Amino acid sequence: MTGTNDANLRDGRGREVSYLRLSVTDRCNLSCLYCRPRDRITFIPHDNILRYEELLDLVSLASDMGISKVRLTGGEPFARRDVMVLVESIRRRHPEMDLRITTNATMMAGKAATLAELGVSAVNISLDSLDRSKYARITGHDRLPEVLRAVEESMAAGLRVKINAVALRGINTDEIAAFTKLAIDNPIDVRFIEFMPVGDGNLWKPENYISAKDVLALASQHVELTPVENDHITGGPARMYRVEGGRGRFGVISPLSEHFCDSCNRLRITSDGKLRTCLFSEREFRLRPLLRNKKLGLPMVRRVIELALRHKPLGYEVLNPGAVPGARGMSGIGG
Repeated sequence: MTGTNDANLRDGRGREVSYLRLSVTDRCNLSCLYCRPRDRITFIPHDNILRYEELLDLVSLASDMGISKVRLTGGEPFARRDVMVLVESIRRRHPEMDLRITTNATMMAGKAATLAELGVSAVNISLDSLDRSKYARITGHDRLPEVLRAVEESMAAGLRVKINAVALRGINTDEIAAFTKLAIDNPIDVRFIEFMPVGDGNLWKPENYISAKDVLALASQHVELTPVENDHITGGPARMYRVEGGRGRFGVISPLSEHFCDSCNRLRITSDGKLRTCLFSEREFRLRPLLRNKKLGLPMVRRVIELALRHKPLGYEVLNPGAVPGARGMSGIGG
């Protein structure tokens, strides 16, 4: 660790890399039908999961390499015991880091105020339906009231809230009007994400896919949408729109129909310590053995990351719409 910040970390194609998605667990208390097969869920053995000390060291290394934003993901981050200790440790060691969390919010009760006090800048809450029975069908569990309560608590605590819904044709697309109303009534961002063919055992097939363009067309039947230009608040791949007369915003993320590979700025590290430079590529680089080798440690991890970045692919070129049998689902990758 040099203690210096190498600004403008770039990959082999010249893309700036400033964002790390760090998975803290592959465990999840839901079994969403677009994520993983419900009938054969397997988890990573406990000894193979990165320890909190190792996760914290990776955040320090990321900061040292010029990463400015870290998002804690899962699985479900709050399913891991004492994850708030990790959040506090990151904020204490790196108060300058833009720290965010992606969660299904079913286990967030009573935590929003503490997250805000610690300086977490935003929470992304996965919420694919506002109908209780449909939510249970999609996720496998009747937990919608807990999620809506967490949304309220997060807004009350002053956290920036983003709602992420996977667009599932014929399943939740009839609720687009209800989601736009959510953005009208509340100061939150509601984003529909195109269904991605990632992992084995989800229900991805063309008839369940709907493009971001079609989602916007459906939303425009209910509200007037105005594009947000130069969106420095959200950043990232979402295309955001102001909702006429609303307190919040509506947006779409289009990894398939209008990819954003040319501006991709992120890396992913799975909960078992494997680096993925692209969500759609199955290639992974094993960091955990290096972290646990006293002779190699963080300097070698840094070297592997630098070498991997030289060959960071364009996702649309490696995407396999058929989903690779046995490949990791979203919960194992970290989203």
